[in-house]
Amino acid sequence: METIAYSSRWSAPMINTAAPPIRPGARRAQGFTLVEIMISFAIGAVLLASLADVVAHALRSAEAIQRQHHLATEVRFAMQRMVNAVGATHRLLLPAPDRPSSSWSEHIRDQTIPPSAPETGSVWASAVLAVTQSYSADLDGDGVADVDNDRDGRIDEDWPNDIHLDFTSGIKGIDDDGDGYFDEAHTYNDDEFLSVSNEDWVNGLDDDGDGNIDEDPPSDMNADGCPGICGVDDDQDGVVDEGSDDDDDEDGSTYEDWLDPVVFYLVADELVERTPVPWDTTGDSLVDGRDYIESTIAENVTHFRVERIPPLEDGPVQIDLTLVLTDPLTEQTFSLNARVRVSGSL
Repeated sequence: METIAYSSRWSAPMINTAAPPIRPGARRAQGFTLVEIMISFAIGAVLLASLADVVAHALRSAEAIQRQHHLATEVRFAMQRMVNAVGATHRLLLPAPDRPSSSWSEHIRDQTIPPSAPETGSVWASAVLAVTQSYSADLDGDGVADVDNDRDGRIDEDWPNDIHLDFTSGIKGIDDDGDGYFDEAHTYNDDEFLSVSNEDWVNGLDDDGDGNIDEDPPSDMNADGCPGICGVDDDQDGVVDEGSDDDDDEDGSTYEDWLDPVVFYLVADELVERTPVPWDTTGDSLVDGRDYIESTIAENVTHFRVERIPPLEDGPVQIDLTLVLTDPLTEQTFSLNARVRVSGSL
């Protein structure tokens, strides 16, 4: 019998833990050290900071461009409002021609924000543009021109002593003559605030020699002592000169069709447009020259200048307008200048 011998000693297999030999040209794999990680973070932070500066600069540039665009849009809108008003009016109210009684040039109205000395030699710099409302305005949509106050189909034909029917001298709340005061005359019948009333009637002449024409008439507009025009059947009803001499259109009512001023002027650094309306805004149940609405058409105004250009020979009167807006944050400015003929679009 064959005998098989077993060893009583058992030994575990040996495992070779030695690293394999590195091949020529091969790189040994290993992790990042703490120093390397910190350096990477520092480089990344620098790159992110640079990128943030680039993005912030781009955003600031975009905002500046947007603000400048807004400034340009606003100044163009305001200028267009004034140009349209001058072109569509039948009568320029302010600036007035120079008067012999004043020592400054009233035909120039110039104002800056902050205030500066007036260029015209007056005691107060206040810019204003005022014209009569366009015949085409119909804000209440009733099919009748708003300037036809008595709705009789005739326009501005029966002025009161107070030609704007606002119960103040000149235009209510406006420094008409650039002397630093407003509504200062002794009576609201003094439409040119010279302490004399009703001395320049409607006849196409400068009766009082002040450079203005037909600007301060009595309630009998042509001062002939007759209703309407003496000896004329003004309303074509077959009767001549009936009624009161204050009834300039012989319709039985007196001074019911006044002049309606559209006014542009500064309140602090805002350019305000005042528009007369054919409804009661004062709550007195009446509609007269005290009924108007006001809206801001430009903000951040730093210069507003209005100049009345005298006509050459029989040429038209023109208005030269300058408007400057300044952004309070960026100090960027945008200015426009326009010269427009009074009644040029009619």
